[in-house]
Parts: sequence; C-alpha cells; structure tokens
Amino acid sequence: MALIYMRKAATSDIDAIMQVIDEAKALLKADGSTQWQDGHPDRDMLLEDIAKGFARVLIVDGDVAGTATLMTTDDPNYNEIEGAWQDTMDTYSTIHRIAISAKYRGMKLSKFFFTNLISDTYAQGIRHMRIDTHKLNKRMQHLAEEFGFEYTGIIYVPDAIDGKRLAYELSI
Repeated sequence: MALIYMRKAATSDIDAIMQVIDEAKALLKADGSTQWQDGHPDRDMLLEDIAKGFARVLIVDGDVAGTATLMTTDDPNYNEIEGAWQDTMDTYSTIHRIAISAKYRGMKLSKFFFTNLISDTYAQGIRHMRIDTHKLNKRMQHLAEEFGFEYTGIIYVPDAIDGKRLAYELSI
C-alpha cells in the first residue's frame, strides 16, 4: 500500500501543482468543456492560494498526486445564486481548483482527497461546504453528488469563455 495523505501546499510545490493543473486543463478540453480553458487557474492564483494557507496537495509516496484549494472565507462569486443556498448564516468552506495528476487517474484518489477536504473542514469547526463546476464537468458533478453535496442553483464566476457554474452545498 502506498503512503497517501493530504497536507497544506508550500511554495516549493508550485511546479508540481502547475503540472497537475495543466493535465486537468487538457482533460477538460478533451471532454469538450470550456472550464479552465481561459488561462486560469494560473501560477499567480495558485501562489496566492498557498500564501493564504488555502492550497492543499494530495501526496502519494512523496509525489504531488493532486491539488485543491480549500477556501475558508466567503467566496464573493457565491453572493448571488439563481436558486437558493441551504444555509446563508453559517461559515462555509469552498473546494476550488481540485485536480488529480494524469499519472494517478483511475486510482479513486479523488474520493480519498474529498474525504480529507471534508475532514479538514470539520476539524476547523466549519460544518458547511460549497463547490461549483461547469455543466460539462460530469466527473465533478458525480463526485460532489456521491459525497452528498446537493445541487442548489447556478452561480457565475469570472471566466472569459463561460462563467456559468452549477453550485452544490453540503452540511456536515
């Protein structure tokens, strides 16, 4: 069995994180999705996530096998929703920019990663989570629903091609 764990990302992880992100961009493009095809997430955005303590990496036998951003501050993109959030009063975390390296696809690591992100949120005393994804990102929709996230409506994010996103919420 491989040693698998999640930790906060460090600046020294940025090249490995960018490799994972670039592989995910290629996968999304191959799926016909415009998500992440406008240049983001980019290096500066991910370095900012690291500086704020939001970036996480999934480590498999010492290698960066995945990356995610676990925001624990309000996401301004979620202020307006076509639909309704279940909880508008409590603090929530948001999973953004999650991706698994092509080298590790098919190993069910996204489930391991999600479990760790949920546990990290819970350990911080936060009991609500949100996530959004493009309508063509069926992998992320399936994963979110598998973990009990409920579809709540449509939000819009800054994206030069198509900023419309399906929004999901989970109470833990």
